[in-house]
Amino acid sequence: MQLTAKLIQLLPLQTGAGKNGQWRKQDIIVETEGQYPKKVCISIWGDKINEAILKPGNQLTIDFDVESREYNGRWYTDVKAWRVDAASGGGNNAAPVDKMPADDVYNQTFTSDDDKEDLPF
Repeated sequence: MQLTAKLIQLLPLQTGAGKNGQWRKQDIIVETEGQYPKKVCISIWGDKINEAILKPGNQLTIDFDVESREYNGRWYTDVKAWRVDAASGGGNNAAPVDKMPADDVYNQTFTSDDDKEDLPF
């Protein structure tokens, strides 16, 4: 999955040592654009952490995976980035509906009877 959003907060860098050696984890908070912006916490691991582009206010394009796991009968979900780049072109959102004003979605003109059956979203 991919998301373009503005970096609003860097959480403290976490480091440690495990059975496979040293590890680093950087959690970031980004905010999507659109009529109803969403805040998302994303984890970046190891060599994927690029301090040069991780500055609050920067627009980022983030490729990520969503993963859930169970522990003691409760489920926990992680959003893990596998690539983070500076956004090009001013920060368009991953959801194309957000680019279209809400009035345009509901005021579309249909040209055939077949199109009237289709929803605009």
